[in-house]
Amino acid sequence: MAEAAPPHPREVFDLEGHAEAEAGFEAARARGRLHHAWLLAGPEGVGKATFAYRAARRLLGAPAVEGAYPLTSDPDHPVSRQVTARSHPDLLVIERLGEDGKMRKSIPVDEARKLSDFFSKSPASAPHRVAIIDPADDLNVNAANAVLKTLEEPPPRGVIFLVAHAPGRLLPTIRSRCRRLVFRPMGLEATAAFLRARTSLNVEDSLRLARMSGEAPGRALTLAAGPAIALDDAARDILARLPDLDEGAALGLADRFRGGEGGANFALFVERLSDRLHRLVAERAAAGIGGLDPWAQAWERLNALPREVDGLNLDRADALFSALRDLRFAARA
Repeated sequence: MAEAAPPHPREVFDLEGHAEAEAGFEAARARGRLHHAWLLAGPEGVGKATFAYRAARRLLGAPAVEGAYPLTSDPDHPVSRQVTARSHPDLLVIERLGEDGKMRKSIPVDEARKLSDFFSKSPASAPHRVAIIDPADDLNVNAANAVLKTLEEPPPRGVIFLVAHAPGRLLPTIRSRCRRLVFRPMGLEATAAFLRARTSLNVEDSLRLARMSGEAPGRALTLAAGPAIALDDAARDILARLPDLDEGAALGLADRFRGGEGGANFALFVERLSDRLHRLVAERAAAGIGGLDPWAQAWERLNALPREVDGLNLDRADALFSALRDLRFAARA
């Protein structure tokens, strides 16, 4: 049974495992040496966006909570309530989610251009104006150049947080103008314990999801709220049966890829199948088993499949059976 969807980072007031990053940021703020742009780098789901909102609350005037982590704020403080309600006049959030509630393929330039107008104004009610770009990896080329223009002319009393799952995808000129804070995975056991504290998962499933998530607690919670375990089971069963194929099971799997949630399910299934296939090839290579080229080629095509499906608007069920044909060919080679 799937767990409840995790809250948005703006609604989260605790953050585990990143005390060093918080202390470094708070020390810079307290000394009056606050950099205008912060690149929050690390795998998806490790707490970067949560940190950005915690830091934003402090910059917008929410006081520290005695005895807690440096950037902890009281959820009932007026600043915290405004941030949670997305109504604070001195906070701008730029993200892929459009005003129509649909997820865009990238962050368009019109969104990034809001930065210039936002920072041209003085703070309305806070010590600073704050912008969060989540994630900056999703900026399209024109949007990235618009952000760069703002970074080249640092706004007075303005601070920008760029959340980046893959900082290498950002323009070097953007990276060079930011102070970087690195966020690392929590660790397998700690991530599993984090999951069990917030869900009804047992030890086995919590460890399994922690491993799938790359030991990133936020991503692990997201996986727990969806069909991750069922899709991982399906990937395991497909590889175990090769070169045979259960046509009925494959058709049932294809049904999961239809409709509004089908795209996310398809991407997750391909991720799980790719991960298990990679481990299979690595184990065979370590055991000195030859004939791995067809497997490696199948793995490469599998990894490219979600991008091709989205980019060419291909049918996901057809894409699934194409991937299964590649795997059956590799198993017979």
